[in-house]
Amino acid sequence: MTSEHPACVTRGGRPAYVVNVEIFLQRERDGRWLLIKRGEGEAHAPGVLSGIGGKVEGDGIGAAVLEETARREVAEEVGVDITGVGLSYVESAFFVTDDGDPVINVVFSGSLPADARPFAAAADEVAGLVWLTLAEAEEDPNCPPWILRTMRKL
Repeated sequence: MTSEHPACVTRGGRPAYVVNVEIFLQRERDGRWLLIKRGEGEAHAPGVLSGIGGKVEGDGIGAAVLEETARREVAEEVGVDITGVGLSYVESAFFVTDDGDPVINVVFSGSLPADARPFAAAADEVAGLVWLTLAEAEEDPNCPPWILRTMRKL
């Protein structure tokens, strides 16, 4: 049984999707989650809070491609090396971006290394960082419902 979403681009009659990986890192000393504020120039959901993430780009083709994508995105977006950090699967979802790309999103969580000092390393993609509990995220007007849904599962 196949199911094609009308927004899916097809190649040779088969649906084609962007595969995105998103990661939520928790600071162990206070239990807060690291979220980024997406840059205003981002094509999808500019200016809102999000987990750290991005598209699979051939990272470690084969084994652990999703985990390697998560590690690369954390290094690129917030300047933290999470090599050796255990990642836990949280959920997956399908959505269509604001510019029409069909996306399969895979979400992981992990603990931020105690000595890590995250910063907005990719200024064009990341306008800022925030540390929030679920209760604080629920009160933040920049936190979209899909991020709250994920945070409730964390």
